[in-house]
Amino acid sequence: MNRTRAGQNHEVIADALSEVAILMVRHLVDRELSLTAASTLDRLGREAPVRLTALAAAEGIAQPSMTQLVKRLEQQGLVRRVSDPEDGRVALVTVTNAGQKLRAERQRAYHARLADLAASLPAEDEEVLATAMRAALPVVRQLIHNATKRPRPNGAPAAP
Repeated sequence: MNRTRAGQNHEVIADALSEVAILMVRHLVDRELSLTAASTLDRLGREAPVRLTALAAAEGIAQPSMTQLVKRLEQQGLVRRVSDPEDGRVALVTVTNAGQKLRAERQRAYHARLADLAASLPAEDEEVLATAMRAALPVVRQLIHNATKRPRPNGAPAAP
């Protein structure tokens, strides 16, 4: 593939993913939790228990900011700190049953909003989108994986 064609592909990909991001953030994300809080809760649901420092790095925020976020999530009963069995001086963050329940409810509601939105399309457009998404999903997952290996533009380390 020549350089001009590759550059054009990059532009098309960037434009499409930007539009998808706008759709997701502006029209589908609820405002019950901030994006960072929701992402942190989701990460803890998948990976807990996690050290606060690792959690901050994974979410791409400073440790003091993550400390404040974890305090707020603790006050809401969504996460708790537990002692690290290997090093009692270290606290790990884990999600509570209430946090897991909220994650599941948010996921169901999110999927329902997406399904309703997809259902608003004409049948042939819905089929085109479904086919495109089946093809794109492995590639998007590869992009996510690649993003975790590269430093962020602001110089912050990549999310693990």
